[in-house]
Amino acid sequence: MLELKKGIDILAEIGGINTLDEAKALFEARCGQEDVAKLGQIANEEALLKIANAISMTDPDAVFVNTGSDADVQRVREMSLEKGEERPLAMKDHTIHFDLAQEQARIIDRTFYIVNEGEGVSVLAKKILRDEAYEYVKTQMTGIAKGMTLLVGFFSRGPIGAPAAIPALEITTSTYVMHSANILYRHVYDRFDEEVQRVGLFLTNVHSEGPNRPQDLPNARVFMDRSWLTTFSMFCTYAGNTLLLKKGNHRFAVDLATYYQREEKLSEHMFITGMTGPSGRRTYFAGAAPSGCGKTTTAMTGTDFIGDDLAQLWIAEDGTLRAVNPECGIFGIVRDVKREDDPYLMKCLREKGAEVIWTNVLIDEHGVPHWVGNGEEHPKKGINFQGEWWAGKTDENGQPIPLSNPNARCTVDCKFIGNYNEAVAEDPRGVEVKVITYSGRDSDTMPPVWVAKDPDHGVVIGASIMSAATKTEVGATGVRRQPWANEPFIPGPLADYMDAQFVFFNSDKLKNKPIMAGLNYFLTHGARGGEGNKLLGEKRDVKVWLGWLELRAHGDIAAIETPIGFIPKYEHLQELFDGIGKEYPKELYDKQFAFYVDNILARIDLQEEAYRKEKNISARLFEVYAEQRKGLEALRAKYGSIVSVEQLIEAAE
Repeated sequence: MLELKKGIDILAEIGGINTLDEAKALFEARCGQEDVAKLGQIANEEALLKIANAISMTDPDAVFVNTGSDADVQRVREMSLEKGEERPLAMKDHTIHFDLAQEQARIIDRTFYIVNEGEGVSVLAKKILRDEAYEYVKTQMTGIAKGMTLLVGFFSRGPIGAPAAIPALEITTSTYVMHSANILYRHVYDRFDEEVQRVGLFLTNVHSEGPNRPQDLPNARVFMDRSWLTTFSMFCTYAGNTLLLKKGNHRFAVDLATYYQREEKLSEHMFITGMTGPSGRRTYFAGAAPSGCGKTTTAMTGTDFIGDDLAQLWIAEDGTLRAVNPECGIFGIVRDVKREDDPYLMKCLREKGAEVIWTNVLIDEHGVPHWVGNGEEHPKKGINFQGEWWAGKTDENGQPIPLSNPNARCTVDCKFIGNYNEAVAEDPRGVEVKVITYSGRDSDTMPPVWVAKDPDHGVVIGASIMSAATKTEVGATGVRRQPWANEPFIPGPLADYMDAQFVFFNSDKLKNKPIMAGLNYFLTHGARGGEGNKLLGEKRDVKVWLGWLELRAHGDIAAIETPIGFIPKYEHLQELFDGIGKEYPKELYDKQFAFYVDNILARIDLQEEAYRKEKNISARLFEVYAEQRKGLEALRAKYGSIVSVEQLIEAAE
């Protein structure tokens, strides 16, 4: 069991500020009068002590308090340009930020949970004992902000007042990080005390890039103090490592849901989007997918886009499953984003009106950004994450340097995205979620879409996500297990998280249970009797898979029952493909939904073997795997290792 406020508070211990009087004296000595007055509007003593200790520890030359006012937001933009963390581009309100060439993604090899003696963490995570973390932070972060300005912001992870929203402090020397926070999160300065009182806690994030030199990167660390809900980040700038309101605080929200809000809340790595169904009804989806597996594309496919990355879910008093996006902007991968597939996002990126921070793309001589897969003609030279670039340039190993990093990003406020439903997204009551999806990156095994037989089977779909490693993580290679697509962000033992999932979705409080489904966009021709790695589907097919799930969630259509769940009937998909103006041959359907039983059984064996190495995993997981294995082996005994849809129908009957 995770215990909050256990062990020394590292920030307080290093900062040495223990009383409110000491904090106020420090503010008077270290802050300008305007910023002293801003801090004077905050009454929460614990928050003021956190801010004071961050100032004391990092020792900046100046402090800027960002209240979220128009003037403060504009000042942050100006500071980032003056400092050089961003540069202006040709289009108004577009800027470029480059991370160090060696830091283009999350530094998973240098990311640790701070734990107390005997405290368990996920087997997929790294940990560091509190005393050791204290010494490291004290050594590396004491005085790290000398010669710099420390920025302090007050944000809400979710619409203010939402049951699952959590207030948080972002304290950083990076103007780029604060600028990103201004776009991605809601300011809560005016209601910070009220929100802390309502929630009962807040989250704290302390970051400094220091000198921001390649030679400092070996010392870069991201520490997450689970007991004190405080993150420390040093010597890095990539937003996944530094904008700790995002994945750092998501980890804390996972902990809180798992250990303190069991059967009440979940914190998930999920998009939220709405689909318009028959007679104009709106059906909302929440879907998990590891980075690079189509999460943003799926979210944007909806008619009512809410969010593309994170979701806070809870069971409302009326028994419905509700969700809010803790963010109000996107920090999205731009690789392969083009007008044909992503018209709403491309409009933001290529037409005037939206404020955009670009990271690690190529900037041509005219101040225009370019990226791999944008469907446009590329320049022959420019400036990118490696410095000066030209077509054919290679690295020290002779490998071609792409014109943009595979993990290059854009940061943009959701309100500029054409299908964003701002009124619904900002409603603290959240949206009712009727469909939960889980996606991976699977070239040869699972069909494009299938629905779990019951909540337990749904939880197991989430537990069984697989993905190829992507460029979002430094040092990740090969095919990886990605439980619930939340794997990098589950602090405690997976057994605890899994138990919370089974309890939540089986709760008697959850009277209107969602359907739970798997999605897979990455089947290849080569895996289905053809040749090559070309995909059997394309991006626009996503609308069909979601459309079928929307109908299924309302009980409008029947489906084919199989050992792994329910799959679509051809006639229903054909009608949905007609709706997007695309032919859908029966031959393609047969390839996509035939069962390659040996592959599915091998996938189950891999998952079961891995989970049996962990302590206290729920017996229900293995029972579901056993049920599926028995049904699949019966299919193989009767029809062979490749089972056609017609044979699946025959077996079901």
